[in-house]
Amino acid sequence: MTEIIDRNFLEIKTVDALKESNFPDISHSIELVNPSDFQINKFFYKNIGKRHRWTDRLAWSEADWIKYVSNLKVETYILKLVNDLAGYFELIIHTNSQEIEIAYFGLLEEYHNKKLGGFLLSEAIKKSFLKKNIKRVWLHTCTFDHKNALKNYLARGMKIYKKETVKI
Repeated sequence: MTEIIDRNFLEIKTVDALKESNFPDISHSIELVNPSDFQINKFFYKNIGKRHRWTDRLAWSEADWIKYVSNLKVETYILKLVNDLAGYFELIIHTNSQEIEIAYFGLLEEYHNKKLGGFLLSEAIKKSFLKKNIKRVWLHTCTFDHKNALKNYLARGMKIYKKETVKI
């Protein structure tokens, strides 16, 4: 059976273009995972990704995960509400092209529909532009992602720069 998937690639070129979403009045923190801990990335990837068909890393060995999170170009941030893990994002820093890719981004299901996605994306974009000489932050989304993903990216000021349809 063939499925058709629409992918949208989005970017934002300055922090000034960001339309921030404020955080709801809940005690929270956003923390860089340092030192890196592959178990955190694997946990979020599996638990968020199961609803959105994230499959490319499911076959990864422990060594693959460790190699990935140990790469100095990869940063993982977690959102905690009080002391509970709620969401995360992974940034991949492309120094040569002066850009950052938001590689993975999401909230655990029990934290959906609480106005957290816009806030977390705002923080991912702001943290990206804090890096030296970054001229662009980008990501891609597809048909399988959360139904509000594309709306959230556009609402934060990101612009679509490429679209594609693929068959799998």
